[in-house]
Amino acid sequence: MNIVEALKSLRPGAEWSISGFDYENLEWLDANQDKPTKEEVEAEVEKLQQEWKDTEYQRQRQPEYPPITDYLDACYWASKGDTTKLDEYYAKCEAVKTKYPKP
Repeated sequence: MNIVEALKSLRPGAEWSISGFDYENLEWLDANQDKPTKEEVEAEVEKLQQEWKDTEYQRQRQPEYPPITDYLDACYWASKGDTTKLDEYYAKCEAVKTKYPKP
């Protein structure tokens, strides 16, 4: 996360220009929203970095989960009385959750 992401988060839709990633090079163009202070921006960068860190497990899990189509197929068979595929699907999901636990 950087100043650009922090500005987007702090002042959605605001108009501004920046050269590089230095607050001193921030030109505030928006007449409707106040320019955030350097301290606000730095605090937002820190907050966004922590949020990114805290949700890393979600990004790790996503590509390893079985496809949703497998779940839908398993639900169909479960509605016919055969829960084997549904149990397998849940087991695969649980294995991914165990591999990448929520902090």
